[in-house]
Amino acid sequence: MTPKVGIVTDSLACLTKELVEQYGIRVVPLSFYFGDKIYKDWVDITPSQAYELFLKDPEAWFSSAPSPMDFLEAFRKVSNQTKNILCVTISSRLSTTYDVAQVAKGQAEAELPGTSIVVVDSQTTTAAEGFVALAAARAAAEGKDLAEVAKTAKEMRERVTFVALLDTVRYVYRSGRIPKVAARAGSILNIRPIFTVSSGVVRTVGIARNKAHGVDRLLKKMRDKVGQNPVHVAVMHAYAPDEAERLKERVSAEFNCAELWLTEFSPLMGYATGTGTLGLAFYGEG
Repeated sequence: MTPKVGIVTDSLACLTKELVEQYGIRVVPLSFYFGDKIYKDWVDITPSQAYELFLKDPEAWFSSAPSPMDFLEAFRKVSNQTKNILCVTISSRLSTTYDVAQVAKGQAEAELPGTSIVVVDSQTTTAAEGFVALAAARAAAEGKDLAEVAKTAKEMRERVTFVALLDTVRYVYRSGRIPKVAARAGSILNIRPIFTVSSGVVRTVGIARNKAHGVDRLLKKMRDKVGQNPVHVAVMHAYAPDEAERLKERVSAEFNCAELWLTEFSPLMGYATGTGTLGLAFYGEG
């Protein structure tokens, strides 16, 4: 049975290919430049391949603003199956993607009579955004209508938490949030920031002097939130698959996991965080 509502999200949601296919989610790839060539995230290039380019020449690597045409094309394709569409985007305070999707929504509704589109600002990013899109897709799979699916997505964005550990602060000045001099000073001191996204904004919530201590801090933050309750978890990494696999094994052993999957950070995030970043997106049941 075809769901009453189709789900669209952007590639910063870091959803795995398996989840995208299982729930029929349409992913709009965001883009980046390396030198004079443009690449579509997760389409023309894998995250690992993108990080390899980044490491060759970080200063030749730039993110690109999304296009309304990319979202319009996604809305057109989904409208072939259903006239009700929910689109989940990265926080509007981190990217113009939400505004671009709203422009595309207006174009699509004018072009496709009878089509209803709701754009939801996830107020987060990475797999935390992915969990918002997944909650919507799961509600749609249960046969819920557009209003109910939108309500489910908004409820999930209040529940899900994203926390990450940087392996270096060398590149974070590229986000515009700290000066280049401060980033280099932090790199020399070997400080590893721990950050989260709260109310749509990136916030530093601690620092670690080494990777092992930082991973312990990530797990403690999740434990403080969920305790022994069943928890849904996505483990993320930026070009650090072995470390991410070990983190996933610890999560599996130390928590009551109702759901656990591993994914890569979109390189659109990695251009500011650098390689070696590890992260968790999670929410507890009950």
